[in-house]
Amino acid sequence: MRTKMMRNNIILLIVIVCTSFNLKAQDEGKVIDKVIAVVGGNIILKSDLESQIASLRTQGVLVDDNTRCELMEELLFQKLLLNQAILDSVEVSQAEVESEIDRRMNYFIAQIGSEKKLEEYYKKSILEIKEEFRIIVKDQMVSQRMKGQITSSVQVTPKEVKTFFKTLHTDSVPTIESEVEYAQILLNAKESDQAIQDAKDRINGFRERIINGESFSTLAILYSEDPGSAKNGGELGFMGRAELVPEFSLVAFKLKNTAVSEIIETEFGYHIMQLVERRGQKVQVRHLLVKVKIDEKQVEIAKNLADSIYSLLTTDTLTYEELAAKYSDDDQTKKSRGLVVNPQTGTSLFDIDQINPQIYYSIDKMKIGDVSLPVPSQGQDGKKGYRIIKLITKTAPHKATFEEDYSKIQSAALMDKQRNVTKDWIVGKVGQTYIKMDEDYKSCKYENTWVK
Repeated sequence: MRTKMMRNNIILLIVIVCTSFNLKAQDEGKVIDKVIAVVGGNIILKSDLESQIASLRTQGVLVDDNTRCELMEELLFQKLLLNQAILDSVEVSQAEVESEIDRRMNYFIAQIGSEKKLEEYYKKSILEIKEEFRIIVKDQMVSQRMKGQITSSVQVTPKEVKTFFKTLHTDSVPTIESEVEYAQILLNAKESDQAIQDAKDRINGFRERIINGESFSTLAILYSEDPGSAKNGGELGFMGRAELVPEFSLVAFKLKNTAVSEIIETEFGYHIMQLVERRGQKVQVRHLLVKVKIDEKQVEIAKNLADSIYSLLTTDTLTYEELAAKYSDDDQTKKSRGLVVNPQTGTSLFDIDQINPQIYYSIDKMKIGDVSLPVPSQGQDGKKGYRIIKLITKTAPHKATFEEDYSKIQSAALMDKQRNVTKDWIVGKVGQTYIKMDEDYKSCKYENTWVK
């Protein structure tokens, strides 16, 4: 279990570390990096290991000798995968690499605030950072593809799942946290004609001011109602077509020079935008957003409708599911007759800590099958309204049982089998691959025998 957690952490670290890391003697200013292992045609530098250790420490993780050894073993495994991928002609396309680099760069930019801040932090341009990142990303993607091929055909039968569960030590049986399954009828307050016109007038006013010479960035900082981009002068970072809502994307990729766009309507409100730069299939724009204000009268109308729908539940006319399909303003739950799907898992089950606090407060004291009174709601887009919640299932925290938690035990059994298949693969490939390791690292208690 500990090794598995470490491997997950390492994958995260590789995503975070995007520039080279050199060890330098503080007194002499000389590079003291060296090769600490060779796996086939691939080397592991001391800096490879130390960079991951440094990244762990910046996250507040205490790195002891065991952790250092686990990190070293993960590097050996990655290089073995890479070596075999070369022999088996496992490849990733340049387009896949570029797409992954862009995805990660967008993540870094979002975390640090802007491209400029990222460049200042690393003292390099975006292009230079990408160039250094390219080999790292390609090797990692090839290794992951090779790893996927090792376990792609692994499956578990019900008999194997049962055997796996029976052989678990009592202390190893996982605790299943409380899970809930719920449905909702969501009723959003509607935008009045006057509020829509006010928003249009306001965004048009900003557009005229920019055309007449005022700074787009300054107005975005002062007035844009998109808090994520406003602080950066409205800049969103480089985005692909699929990363933007369709209406926004259509205009963004047609912009030329520094012209200010016409007004664009999306689910978030009204926008104007300006092109900053375009690189291939990515575009960087700045935008200014004005949302349509929902007045309290419309919120009251939504509440009255919610109360009327709740009253219908006391009759035998329509079921909760039929009312959800007919009235809910949430497209997803409207199609599923009220049932809410967890976006993280694709199932209808939620761990308690995954639930919106507004909803948790309502269902905390509900019993299975109960329907709540209409309660206020506010979405991430700021839309206000009311929702009626129905609790479908709710489990208490418990030790996993074969009957109640079969799907989770099945997943654990599959992972265990994949781990064993991978271990057997390592044993076979180590025997066929040239591996040399620095004496300082041979004393580690590795899971696998890397050097005979």
